Amino acid sequence: MIPAMPARHIDCFKAYDVRGRLGIELDVDIAWRIGRAFAQTRAARLVIVGRDSRESSPALAEALIQGLTEGGADVRDLGLAGTEEMYFATAHYGADGGIEVTASHNPIDYNGMKLVAAGAAPLDPDTEFADLAALARSGAFEPADRIGVITPFPEARSAYASALCDFVDVAALKPLKVLVNAGNGTAGPTFDAIAAELERRGAPLRFIRVNHDPDASFPNGIPNPLLPENQPMTSDAVREYGADLGVAWDGDFDRCFFFDETGRFIPGEYIVGLLASVFLKKHPGEKIVHDPRVVMNTRAMIAEAGGQAVQARTGHAFLKRAMRDTGAIYGGEMSAHHYFRDFHFADSGMIPWLLVVELISRSGQSLGGLLSERIAAYPSSGEINFRLDDPDASIARVLERFGPQAASRDDTDGISLEFEGWRFNLRRSNTEPVVRLNVESSGDVALVDARAAEIGALLGGV
Repeated sequence: MIPAMPARHIDCFKAYDVRGRLGIELDVDIAWRIGRAFAQTRAARLVIVGRDSRESSPALAEALIQGLTEGGADVRDLGLAGTEEMYFATAHYGADGGIEVTASHNPIDYNGMKLVAAGAAPLDPDTEFADLAALARSGAFEPADRIGVITPFPEARSAYASALCDFVDVAALKPLKVLVNAGNGTAGPTFDAIAAELERRGAPLRFIRVNHDPDASFPNGIPNPLLPENQPMTSDAVREYGADLGVAWDGDFDRCFFFDETGRFIPGEYIVGLLASVFLKKHPGEKIVHDPRVVMNTRAMIAEAGGQAVQARTGHAFLKRAMRDTGAIYGGEMSAHHYFRDFHFADSGMIPWLLVVELISRSGQSLGGLLSERIAAYPSSGEINFRLDDPDASIARVLERFGPQAASRDDTDGISLEFEGWRFNLRRSNTEPVVRLNVESSGDVALVDARAAEIGALLGGV
């Protein structure tokens, strides 16, 4: 054994990913350690690495790659690429694992990493990921038998774009006008490759690009379309250009968000139900995985389409594990993560808009027309975040008030209480120091508003 490096107290390891403040919780030394630990714990000989458009990402990726190669792994470097491009390349090219340097939608002074094993399978949070974190902290690395080789790998993008376009029947597409907002994140160049492949196949789509070029300064704000203050930029552009729909992505574009033809933002839970129905129409009886936060519309649409609903804990590691365990064809989270069996059980922010464009083309209905009745039938509060001094005491007050009245309780992820005609989920975030609340009902907006206000008052947060 080589002499151990000095141990470090490292706080960037979260439930299943790496995320931390630059220079405090994450730096190039930690990135090197993670690479070295990944190579050793995975016995990796080939690792795919990509990075997002943040200013700190190239240096962190360089240190990560150095750690991987010094641990004996060859690296195929995607350069600037989305998380799902890393997933695809890891599985498609038979690598032993893959790592994306990204902080997704976190503030500008953060960065992080998403890590997967062979086949783009998530690392088990309690064993594989925990072992990697422990080794990175201790620095007790074994000597490697070789130094790995680094190979730039831009050709992976064309294979990825071709695979994505196979998800739709291009001949069925109508000449729709699609507005896309990359948020100056990583999505722009990858989208262009997909659009070029669609054009090569004869797709009659017209695209309007907004904030398309990657820009590490994020001049239009951190790319997180889930934030209400970020949505008007896309909504207004949809109306200005008369687009048939709008699509916006977060920083590493593993999530996508939809706006209908009026510019209305469509909450993610309704897209989950819509995509579930798309798959079940073609594959009746299949399993669909969903998270526990907002479920009423999703469960109803799955049942109406003859599918089987499977609930899993929130977070990509848990959704993917549930999909692999059950063989589910599709999985979705209200946070706009969408997972596909035929995409190596991985999440993609590009496949959903392709499927929605095909659905609009085939149905002859607008996106708003497809979803307005569903939104009215199952209104929800949207996710409400609370930063609390004493989360345990706050949650206890809510349970004391509502627990005895609940028809059922589910602790799959946080606490879900169900009542006649409504339910709520209250959970701690896996990646941020907040408690999140979601309330939904069967057709009663006033009830949703009243219960959300009452629970918020009991929590006492801001």
